[in-house]
Amino acid sequence: QVQLVESGGGLVQAGGSLRVSCAVSGSTFSSYDMAWFRQAPGKEREFVAAVNWYGTRTYYSDSVKGRFTISRDNAKSTVYLQMNSLKPEDTAVYYCAARPRSSRLLEDKYAYWGQGTQVTVSS
Repeated sequence: QVQLVESGGGLVQAGGSLRVSCAVSGSTFSSYDMAWFRQAPGKEREFVAAVNWYGTRTYYSDSVKGRFTISRDNAKSTVYLQMNSLKPEDTAVYYCAARPRSSRLLEDKYAYWGQGTQVTVSS
């Protein structure tokens, strides 16, 4: 059973940076595509960014493109989301997700989820 544990959330001022991490255990990390989603209060969960199993393909939502960077370290079984130029509208619980590697669109069909880490951006 794949287990995902996020860390690194917190409070940051608008314009600042934060990096969240997701450590994966219980299976072969390099066999999984990885993604970040987020959910703000009163809103549906939305896709943020994804990276394929080998780290050669990434995909971002329009709202974070150019500001956020997803990366992975297969040796450490960890995926990261570097968030720069943060805005108050980036405030949300950020969830890490995994799926067995697939040729599907990177934003689709994630089966395994972490419990989330809160990111709050003050204005």
